[in-house]
Amino acid sequence: MKQRLTILGSTGSVGANTLDVVSRHLDQYEVFALSAATQVDLLLQQCATYKPRFAVMASEPHAHQLAEKLKQNSLETTVLIAQDALERIASHEQVDVVMASIVGAAGLAPCLAAARAGKRLLLANKEALVVGGDVFMDAVRTGGARLLPIDSEHSAIFQSLPEDPATWAARVEKIILTASGGPFRTWAPTDLRTVTPEQACAHPNWVMGRKISVDSATMMNKALEVIEARYLFGLPPEALEVVIHPQSVIHSMVQYRDTSVVAQLGTPDMRVPIAYGLGWPERITSGAAPLDFRSLAAMTFESFDVAEHRARFPGLQLAWDSLRAAPGTCAVLNAANEIGVAAFLERRIRFDQIHHVNLATLETVLPSKPASLDDLLALDAQSRAAAQQLVARLTR
Repeated sequence: MKQRLTILGSTGSVGANTLDVVSRHLDQYEVFALSAATQVDLLLQQCATYKPRFAVMASEPHAHQLAEKLKQNSLETTVLIAQDALERIASHEQVDVVMASIVGAAGLAPCLAAARAGKRLLLANKEALVVGGDVFMDAVRTGGARLLPIDSEHSAIFQSLPEDPATWAARVEKIILTASGGPFRTWAPTDLRTVTPEQACAHPNWVMGRKISVDSATMMNKALEVIEARYLFGLPPEALEVVIHPQSVIHSMVQYRDTSVVAQLGTPDMRVPIAYGLGWPERITSGAAPLDFRSLAAMTFESFDVAEHRARFPGLQLAWDSLRAAPGTCAVLNAANEIGVAAFLERRIRFDQIHHVNLATLETVLPSKPASLDDLLALDAQSRAAAQQLVARLTR
């Protein structure tokens, strides 16, 4: 039987790539529900092609626009609105697989709903783990969900680990996440004051949304990935390392106790980890171009632990600092970063001031251990309010 699929964030880069992979395997997958924030016309096109049972829009005006256009095109997809609807399509009894690709903390609630409902959860929303932490992982365990990472780095790690998670702690020395270094890898740290949103969003290797592109440029994306790896794979913070690999061919590595290193290589194309998550434990075609070793340029690596890189990317260290701090600190960091990035994209603060917003928010908000979704959302709201105040001071 076909597996029924819900895609949370279908109009984004990961969502669109998921549909591209699905289109190659329509004998195996059926699109049950799609969701988007504001892109009515693109979601309409997706509904016309894949004919999902449900489509969710983030606001009532956008939902009404979509419903009217669906009606004009004689399409029978039912339109739902906002957060409760996302949780509904993520946990629906007829759904087998959920692709979670909503950017930011907004994706936490539907991810939790999918986990509690025991779905195969393909996690491209790293913030669900960064914010949710132990609360999210408890939901995965108690719900019996199958959690498969879709970030290229975490997918690579998962593919390089032993099959039995019970053996990871005994057999693995450390996990090495690779980072491209983004568009400013060779810039002088003092020149980052003048960076524009257009420059920050021009990633040299990957095609991504604006928020995640800025995160890659500041290396906060890698900081969030370190936190995500801590929860996904259960290793302590000191067993997590980052190296800069500008070519983005080796997506991440696992070093074992005997010093052997197992790595996953591939072209920088999100369809590869998406296809792996959809097909696991089998392998299905992705549509990505194969890696051509005959034309492959030299692969190089740079240590993050050099003074220039630490000055250029000061936010990366916040990952380890937050993991060693009080429970809930990672949620504070994520909220602050979302506010800081949004302010930069709106040209309200400078690129280098994103780090100042993150650091000052961490110093301002003292979290208590979150035990529920309500606790997490309250902490997120408190952190966002503090970050907004800091942004306001910087823009005076």
